Amino acid sequence: MGCSSCSTGEDGQPRGCKNNGTCGTDGCNKLTVFDWLSNMSLPNGEKPFDCVEVRFKNSRKEFYRVGEDLTLSMGDLVATQAKSGHDVGMVTLVGELVRIQMKKKKVAFDDEELPKVYRKATQKDIDKWQKCRDKEDEIKKRAREMAILLRLQMKISDVEFQGDGSKATFYYTAEDRIDFRQLIKDMAKAFGIRIEMRQIGYRQEAQRLGGIGSCGRELCCSTWLTDFRSVSTSAARYQQLSLNPQKLAGQCGKLKCCLNYELDMYLDVLKDFPSQDSKLFTEKGMAFCQKTDIFKGLLWFSYKEDPAHWHTLTKEQVKEILVKNKQKEKVASLEMYAIDNLEKEPTLFENTVGQDSLTRFDRPKNNNRRRKNKKRRKPTKPSNKNA
Repeated sequence: MGCSSCSTGEDGQPRGCKNNGTCGTDGCNKLTVFDWLSNMSLPNGEKPFDCVEVRFKNSRKEFYRVGEDLTLSMGDLVATQAKSGHDVGMVTLVGELVRIQMKKKKVAFDDEELPKVYRKATQKDIDKWQKCRDKEDEIKKRAREMAILLRLQMKISDVEFQGDGSKATFYYTAEDRIDFRQLIKDMAKAFGIRIEMRQIGYRQEAQRLGGIGSCGRELCCSTWLTDFRSVSTSAARYQQLSLNPQKLAGQCGKLKCCLNYELDMYLDVLKDFPSQDSKLFTEKGMAFCQKTDIFKGLLWFSYKEDPAHWHTLTKEQVKEILVKNKQKEKVASLEMYAIDNLEKEPTLFENTVGQDSLTRFDRPKNNNRRRKNKKRRKPTKPSNKNA
C-alpha cells in the first residue's frame, strides 16, 4: 500500500486503515492520479489553468472552476458548488493535466456554466461532512426496509450524502422500471432531507461493494479498473473457453471483464490460422475442424463419417490441403499428414539399476509354512453307523 496507515506493522502483518481507499493520506485509492508535470514550471507569461478535478465518494469525479484568489493543490478538501447548497470533495488533479482530462471526457473548459469552487473546506465543513458520512449505513438499512414493505423489486446498494447534509443520493439496481414516488415521500418524511434516486448497473454495484473473484484476487473493478467495456460471448469463443455461464460470469452476474484482457492477442494470432469452419476434402471423405491450439499451432480434424476419431494437423499442412482443394484436387487421407505429427512422449524416468519397486525392502511372504500346515491336517473320514 502507498499510504502510511495501510503499511505493514512491526510484526509483518498488514495494519489496514479499513477505509477502502478513502483514508486521509489518499495513497491507496485507485483513482489517485500522479501529476508528472508538478516539477515543471510554466513558461513566462502563462497563467495556471483555472480548473481542477475533484473526487467525491467512490468513483465520482467532476471538474470545477477556481477563482484567481484561491490556490489549490492535490489533496485539499474544498467546498464546491451544488444545485442547492454546497458539497465537500477532495482535489485530485490540478494544472495542465486537468485540461487533458477535460478533453478526454469531452467537457468544455470555456463553458461559463461550469460549477465553481467556493473555498477550502473549514473544520466546521469537515465535521459536518464526516457526521453525514457516519449516518449512511444506518439510513441505507432503513431505506431497504421501506422498499421491502412497499414490495419494490429493487436493491438499494449505496447512499451518498451531500457535504452540507441537505441532500442524499440513493444508488439502486433493478431489472425493470420502478415507480418509487411513494418511497421518496416516505424517506423524505423519515429522514428530513431531499432525496435523489439514481439507477446504476450491476457492474457499478460490484465496483462499489468490492469482493474476491474466482482467481483469488480482489475484483478488478474495485481496485484498478475505471472504465467498463462491453464483454460478449464471442470473446470466450475466440479463446476456446467452455460456454458455461457459472464460470464466465463474475459477482455482478455479467460476463467477466478479464475476458477482454487477452482477446487482442488471440485475434492477432487467429489471423494467420485457417478458419475454424474450413472443410478438407480427401479421398476418404470430408473432414471438419474440431479444435485449435494457437500456442502449438495445431488443428484437429475428423471425418464426417467418423467424428470421434481426431487427426492432428499443423496450420501449414491445413493451408496446403486447402490450396489443393481450391485447385479441385483431393488428398489421399488425413493420416498421411497426421503421421508426421506424432510425438513420442519423453521418458521422465529410466530404470537403470532395477530398483524401481517400492516394496523391494519388504520381507517376502512365507508361503511354505502355509503349505506345510495344509499337509499336516488330515481330512476327517465320515463315521459309518452301520459298521
